[in-house]
Amino acid sequence: MTSQLFAICFRATRPSDLARFWSGVLGWEVAGGPDEDAAAILPPDGSGFRIRFLPGQEPKTGQNRAHFDLTSASPEDQRRTVARALEHGGRHIDVGQRPEEGHVVLADPDGNEFCVIEPGNKFLADTGFIGALACDGTREVGYFWSEALRWPLVWDQDEETAIQSPDGGTKITWGGPPVAPKTGTNRLSFELALPAGADHQAEVARLVSLGATRSEAEEGDGEGGRVLMFDPDGNEFFVQRP
Repeated sequence: MTSQLFAICFRATRPSDLARFWSGVLGWEVAGGPDEDAAAILPPDGSGFRIRFLPGQEPKTGQNRAHFDLTSASPEDQRRTVARALEHGGRHIDVGQRPEEGHVVLADPDGNEFCVIEPGNKFLADTGFIGALACDGTREVGYFWSEALRWPLVWDQDEETAIQSPDGGTKITWGGPPVAPKTGTNRLSFELALPAGADHQAEVARLVSLGATRSEAEEGDGEGGRVLMFDPDGNEFFVQRP
């Protein structure tokens, strides 16, 4: 059986603090223990992926390979989202955006970039508040993730790709070349989970057959740990062990 996108994970210097920031911005509920080691926020309707915040001390070098695009229903709604992010510890940043562009570029308290998109964006009209996880990546990696998650391609043009769950919601997009060289461990990564009773080894083998590579390293996260893998662009992702 196919893996499901269980979580989008942030490596954070202070996971609990970053969870509170994103909880405040998105209106998602914080879940997790009282310590600083890890935290998560859950979508209000209980469907789709969660966002997890895991400890990591890797220094930030350049822009992340992935960032959230948040949608807006109106200019006032966009201003409210920006104000809420600033109130919770976000800040404006300059990544080369032009003054005439309607989106607002911000960073969370850990320096992770995200955008608040202007209203009327047709590409994100059928998504939700998190309109997209926008990634720097090749067409090949878009095809890989479409097969890995069995999410259909909803955009495939000029080497740019996008996929979306058959149930709708957030799109995952890849901007095509030029793709910036990867430096160090990504701050954002996918965590996959299998349905109960599924064959974990067979699923890892399927992902390898699609173009992933497996690391011998594992993380002791939960009872079974997580298998570390890399997609065709070298991005880390994890597959939960049962």
